Amino acid sequence: MTPPVQRVGYRSLVMALAGVCASAAVAGDSPEAEYLTNVRQVTSDFVKAGEGYFSPDMGTIIFQAVEEGYPFYRIFTMPLDGGKPRMVSTGRGRTTCSYFRPDGRKILLASSHLDPKLEETEAAERAALEEEKKTGKKRRYSWPFDPWMEIFEADPGGSNLKRLTEAKGYDAEGAYGPEGKRIAFCSFRDGDPDVWVMDADGSNPRQLTDAKGYDGGPFISPDGRWVVFRSDRKREHYLQIYVIGIDGKHETALTDNDGVNFGPYWYPKGPYIIWAGADHSNPNVRPNYDLWLMRYREEDGRIRPGPTWRVTDHPAADVLPVFSPDGKKLMWTSTRGEKRSSQLWIADFTLPE
Repeated sequence: MTPPVQRVGYRSLVMALAGVCASAAVAGDSPEAEYLTNVRQVTSDFVKAGEGYFSPDMGTIIFQAVEEGYPFYRIFTMPLDGGKPRMVSTGRGRTTCSYFRPDGRKILLASSHLDPKLEETEAAERAALEEEKKTGKKRRYSWPFDPWMEIFEADPGGSNLKRLTEAKGYDAEGAYGPEGKRIAFCSFRDGDPDVWVMDADGSNPRQLTDAKGYDGGPFISPDGRWVVFRSDRKREHYLQIYVIGIDGKHETALTDNDGVNFGPYWYPKGPYIIWAGADHSNPNVRPNYDLWLMRYREEDGRIRPGPTWRVTDHPAADVLPVFSPDGKKLMWTSTRGEKRSSQLWIADFTLPE
């Protein structure tokens, strides 16, 4: 939905980007009003919430959130017309990376509820949170690649839960392709976090990346031909945005700078990719996360980077952006609310002219 490292499964990451600031001048010193209107907070009744995705009909969102009384994220759906959130995960274990199938009849999520020592895992996290309250010192965020994390599908209400992955180690960060026939995901099954693709029923897993370091957070392009993902192969914890063919060929870096770039997502109606990033080049300056948009081009059988625009410049962190299926709305995770907790926000979106 996962952190300098916020999800080191990194979809809930609140991390960083540098090097595209020159392009930001295209949008001016305060770009947000050019691209975002009717900005509004969507979630508020959670300790924290984020990594939200739209249903195919755009009437509902699915997301992860932490409630008082339980230490880990759980998965919820919520109507955008003001309806109440509904928990659709089991209620136990770490959960993350939920997604609607394009026909709306199934949802995808990752969960560690089958952990044989789940009570110990929960107790350890509760103890750590209690220690934070006593000392006032918060831990530096680090997403554990829980080896009991597996990918499941379920009906939209959470029933008929079906396990899709059974390989040893972490399997998560899954998302359906445009026709709902394939799922791109991150897996440790070869001992290193890489991007894989499998059929929607969990069969025929196929490895796409094999570089040393973390490759994860993949999304299949609207035409089904490409997969965008993040990787720290160049420098540990300093993520860059990459794209690779669905056949595992023509891998290309779209960013290459001294910052951190994560949470890439395809625009559904044209050659654009959006992501979150911040400048980590100065160790004496606290970086701030903003949203960035790139227009790419296909050339010589590859995806090539193009002009980049800064979409947000709020002093709060803005991360994990996703578009509605019609491309008219943008949803992201932000700390810009009064309580400064991570929550979901939505705005009407306009492309740069």
